[in-house]
Amino acid sequence: MVNDQQVPHETPEPTVSPAPVQPTTSPSHKKDYAGYLVLVAGVGALVWGFVSAVGTGWGFWEYSSGLKGVTWAFFLGLGAILIGLFQQWRARRLTAPPPRVRRWMGMLVALVYVGWVGTFLIKALTVPAIHDVSTDLADPPAFQTLQLRADNLDNIPGADDEDMRGLTPQQRWSVVHQRAYGDIRSVRINEPVPLVVAKAERLAKARDWDVAISLPEEGRLEATDTSAFFQFKDDVVLRVRPSDTGEGSIVDMRSVSRVGVSDLGMNAKRVRSFLADLTGTVTAAR
Repeated sequence: MVNDQQVPHETPEPTVSPAPVQPTTSPSHKKDYAGYLVLVAGVGALVWGFVSAVGTGWGFWEYSSGLKGVTWAFFLGLGAILIGLFQQWRARRLTAPPPRVRRWMGMLVALVYVGWVGTFLIKALTVPAIHDVSTDLADPPAFQTLQLRADNLDNIPGADDEDMRGLTPQQRWSVVHQRAYGDIRSVRINEPVPLVVAKAERLAKARDWDVAISLPEEGRLEATDTSAFFQFKDDVVLRVRPSDTGEGSIVDMRSVSRVGVSDLGMNAKRVRSFLADLTGTVTAAR
């Protein structure tokens, strides 16, 4: 027997297609703005400092402007290092940290420049702010061909020091000089004056100094040493006199920077090195 009861027709449920998944950008695929910043700052500091120094030597601007450029470039490099270290600390907390190549490259370049300039800053804190070094403080060798800078005794430290109150700039210079460079003294060489001056002239030319005058018979030599980047010029005078006993010669040397307040110890280094080569073994004159 056929059941005439109608079976209800089931309508199929509409299928809903899933929404397209939007691709998510992981942190590692984002623009590494911090890395670019550190790289640009690090390389920029090196270039800025180099151009400031070389431009001064080429006469494009005054040495004071060049020193300011080197200083500001130092702070820029220091900032690049600090930002890079902060980003390195921050990246350790991310599941997908940004690339490290640009950041580390910028930090490395900045570190090279900051370290180079830092050596000069440390040196400035360990030497007195003078630019005139002589083996004879009571009677320094005098320049006759080259001209001593007019402001040579200006800004000598110690004007506010109670121990040096009332002293003239010349006397303060002598006190400061003796405290810092007490080892720099006149030297004795067991050779006649003309031979000593002739040897000194050969040594000066071997160092690429510009010899202004050399008078072996008078016992005098004057020359100029020029630095590499800034082209700073330091004038040197050598005075050679016969010893009191008539045996050998007494040599005095003086080195003076043409510009600046502090020479960062370069004149003392020059005097020590030159006299060591001139005498072989430096001994104080009596």
